[in-house]
Amino acid sequence: MPRLQEVLDLQVAGMTCGSCSARVQRALLKQDGVAEAEVNFATGAARLRLDGPVDPDALRAAVDRAGYEIVEAPPAEPDPAAMWRRRLFAVAPAAVFMLVTMVLRLESAWLGWVMLAVATPVQFWVAWPFLREAARRARRRSASMDTLISIGTLAAYGFSVAELLQGGMELYFETGVLIIAFLVAGRYFEARAKARAGLALRALLELGAKEARVLRDGGEVMVPVSQVVVGDVLRIRPGEKVPVDGLVTEGASAVDESMLTGESVPVEKVPGDTVAGATVNRSGALTVTATAVGEATALAGIVRLVTDAQAGKAQVQRLADRISGWFVPAVLVLAALTFGGWWLAGDPVGGLTAAIAVLIIACPCALGLATPVAILVGTGRGAELGILIRSVEALERTRKITTVVLDKTGTLTSGAMTVTDVVGEERTLRLAGAAEADSEHPIGRAIAAAAGDVPRASGFTALAGLGVRATVDGTEVLAGRRKLLAGEGLLIPATLDEAAERLEAAGRTVVAVGWDGEARGLVAVADTLKPDAPAAVAKLRRLGLGVAMLTGDNARTTEAVAAEAGIDRVLAEILPDGKAAEISRLRAAGEVVAMVGDGINDAPALATADLGIALGTGTDVAIEASDLTLLRADLDGVVTAIELSRRTYRTIVTNLFWAFGYNVAAIPLAAFGLLSPVVAAAAMGLSSVSVVASSLRLRRFGR
Repeated sequence: MPRLQEVLDLQVAGMTCGSCSARVQRALLKQDGVAEAEVNFATGAARLRLDGPVDPDALRAAVDRAGYEIVEAPPAEPDPAAMWRRRLFAVAPAAVFMLVTMVLRLESAWLGWVMLAVATPVQFWVAWPFLREAARRARRRSASMDTLISIGTLAAYGFSVAELLQGGMELYFETGVLIIAFLVAGRYFEARAKARAGLALRALLELGAKEARVLRDGGEVMVPVSQVVVGDVLRIRPGEKVPVDGLVTEGASAVDESMLTGESVPVEKVPGDTVAGATVNRSGALTVTATAVGEATALAGIVRLVTDAQAGKAQVQRLADRISGWFVPAVLVLAALTFGGWWLAGDPVGGLTAAIAVLIIACPCALGLATPVAILVGTGRGAELGILIRSVEALERTRKITTVVLDKTGTLTSGAMTVTDVVGEERTLRLAGAAEADSEHPIGRAIAAAAGDVPRASGFTALAGLGVRATVDGTEVLAGRRKLLAGEGLLIPATLDEAAERLEAAGRTVVAVGWDGEARGLVAVADTLKPDAPAAVAKLRRLGLGVAMLTGDNARTTEAVAAEAGIDRVLAEILPDGKAAEISRLRAAGEVVAMVGDGINDAPALATADLGIALGTGTDVAIEASDLTLLRADLDGVVTAIELSRRTYRTIVTNLFWAFGYNVAAIPLAAFGLLSPVVAAAAMGLSSVSVVASSLRLRRFGR
């Protein structure tokens, strides 16, 4: 039995329109233990949120009573597009023949029988998928778009057969054949477009390596990736895919991580660096120890996040589904009323034509496709760009964002100290680097790294909170705060004092360096701004968003970084436990806040914000608390994520607007006889294809 509060995912077969998904959803919601149910017509996925134990057999029985089936995996249909293409080729000659006879208005007894011979295989073989599904629905006392199509085409066929047998020439064989031809063409283009919509996710699933080169018993053994376990040592040669997530222990190479981050420039890897499964080793050989395999890898996590997002529904789609659930029965009633009205007006034949047009034009396919296909394409394109959208709700919230709050360290800045300025004698950096070579302090390590090759120091002493003392080439060197040097009796020239004040005003941490009784130079260190930060902030402003910086650093340093980045709103000296409270204060003031961060101390603020955006270079805690995750560290990804989310949501709304508008405008025209059944069939197929084509435009986003 599933445990309480679980999320249960199911795969449902047999759905053909939005009304089908609404019917399955209602059936599942009636079951004990099911608190929420979302059924996605485009993917066939059903997601249940449970508030109690459920009986799997009861779920299957409920779905079966509704006319559908819970399956273990998506149906292994050969290829939906290929199936409909075969039927399209089969119906094409018949459609051309019927179109010619309709245009030429040929009338003769023998032609009627020829038309019957042509129409019969079209009605009962080409249209068999519609008839079969309609029969299934009828056995369970339900209806779907297949019901509307089947009733409409069978009515035209049956009326024509009866008329032909009585010697009449009021035949509608061509109407049924052309309707089926247009519907089959629409299904073919729809199936092909839906397949394209899911390309990004399928591409992710196929990215992983199939085999791994494992070091065992002094040699290399090729094994299936499924047999690799944590702790195995792998050898990855140039040009090969990294099989699983791991830690580099030997070798150096450039690894192409574009499948994870969207960044085309390979990343240099040396011992101590991590690599992710499915990335490509471009140059040198690497020895890697496996740290995560199977479902625990980064690739599996990405696929899981994208799949979860694609299973969701926007609020506007839930409204469309509720409408679709009652739409088909309402259309059947409307078609009957249309026929009755025309009959009472003395034109039953015209009533039959109008009723068929109502049945065909009202099929709610476009409503069912409007949201899921846009989400399929949008989230897939996001994954290609290194943007993981956790849920549909995140898409909806991005359109309301008014303020973006950026954490400073690791988000706006690189998160690592680097030397920015050296003032004074030429030997300043060399002697300071040698003195700091054994230091464990981040500032000391930054100075030592900048100095490069330096002589070995002796007598190293760390002076807590002040600096270090060491002997370099026989000279005692002090490096640290100015008060350390002053306390040791070293003279600090006025020029250096003024330079130190200027550098500190610019947000730098200044290390004074002295030897031979005098301070002889300064080394300035800072957590430098990311190169793309000012441009990203400017882009956020152009999107109409306010930008603020939130950090625990002192106000002086923070304001200097903010000025360099182009941010005029600074929230400084905020302790980690106060960041979430600061976000809450902004929301209470009426702002809709997106928080961008990467550290453990950012997680509460990310969860508190209306929209949390985590940099994938950050901690797992921060990523888990976020709504959007950027797999690249650059801030331009924040702009791209917001723009993609907004574009996807706009596409959803546009699709639904036109799908609703199409039905609202077309049904009255059909009921009053102003729309022929053939035109109705073409328009219905075109509406579904246009909704999918509109969504596919998202694949070009950012290109």
